[in-house]
Amino acid sequence: MTRSRQMTSADLREAFLAFFESKGHARVPSGSLIPRHDPTLFFTNAGMVPFKAVFLGEESRPYTRAASCQKCVRAGGKHNDLENVGRTLRHHTFFEMLGNFSFGDYFKREAIAFAWEFLTRVVNLPAERLWVTIYEKDDEAERLWRELTPIPPGRIVRFGEKDNFWSMGETGPCGPCSEIHYDQGPGVPGDAVPNGEGDRIMEIWNLVFMQFNRDEKGSLAPLPKPSIDTGMGLERLASVVQGVHGNYESDIFRPFLAAIEERAGVGYGTDPAKDVSLRVIADHVRATAFLLSEGLLPANEGRGFVLRRILRRAARHGRLLGIEGPFLGGLMSVVVDEMGSVYPELVEGHRHAARVAELEEERFAHALDTGLR
Repeated sequence: MTRSRQMTSADLREAFLAFFESKGHARVPSGSLIPRHDPTLFFTNAGMVPFKAVFLGEESRPYTRAASCQKCVRAGGKHNDLENVGRTLRHHTFFEMLGNFSFGDYFKREAIAFAWEFLTRVVNLPAERLWVTIYEKDDEAERLWRELTPIPPGRIVRFGEKDNFWSMGETGPCGPCSEIHYDQGPGVPGDAVPNGEGDRIMEIWNLVFMQFNRDEKGSLAPLPKPSIDTGMGLERLASVVQGVHGNYESDIFRPFLAAIEERAGVGYGTDPAKDVSLRVIADHVRATAFLLSEGLLPANEGRGFVLRRILRRAARHGRLLGIEGPFLGGLMSVVVDEMGSVYPELVEGHRHAARVAELEEERFAHALDTGLR
């Protein structure tokens, strides 16, 4: 067994940050899930959000290279994965995004070289399973991939703006991107090409070549200095490195699924419909714990309404599994046990989060029972 197959998610998180530290990057702690100075976003949905003002030239930092593992939620606004969660093996409301950033320091050449080195030499993914997509007009990116890596031309594929031109939202920093995909093999259903049907070819890392700022009219203006913004979901990387089919079979989700299985008396992998519910709850309990740790409360509008939807969707799927009474509050301790050492705010707000989750479940149950009478 190769070293990469033995790496846990905690190993991968640290390996990524340590690798980029060795390349002169500052290790920057995760920012808040709630972008308090950006009214265009409900939640921090990508690793670059805390650096948006830096990319726009409105703020300076004491470093020009950074690496982080950013807490993210995609459950509202442009990047909204809520309804896909549980129905696929790769969508999440809460996830951790690994990212390396250059603020006018290095550009495409170094970003491509760093990514290839990390994937093939640090976590030992087989090079022959990697594919690359580029923006259809980005000749420079194709030239660099062919110059800097052994990837054959047949595994470098061009796509249009929909797939390979990235923007954080309707406005803000944006640019062409190059995505790295991993072939999980013929045993996984799906097309044997990037951006096809199914999960066989899985996108794992997006390298954004940040060159423009998009205004309210949709016009693109050059950024003060071309920069780099990359993002790679830890959950997806863990599933690929650990050789499992789907994020929920990685070491990240196993403790959550085990706790829910015990509570519901249902085994994961025995019934497709029940598997959806198990995945929904495993995902949503993490999102709930992290959003509550930020001081957010369930509400009837805004961010609090999204939290309420997440909580109630998890509760509804608990009922589908036959779980009686509030149970999400009890699962908060699993989040603390698994992630509290990395995110101490979870430990500090543990009791509060459990109580809020329990109260919301009770309100939801009352509303359902009243409606059924």
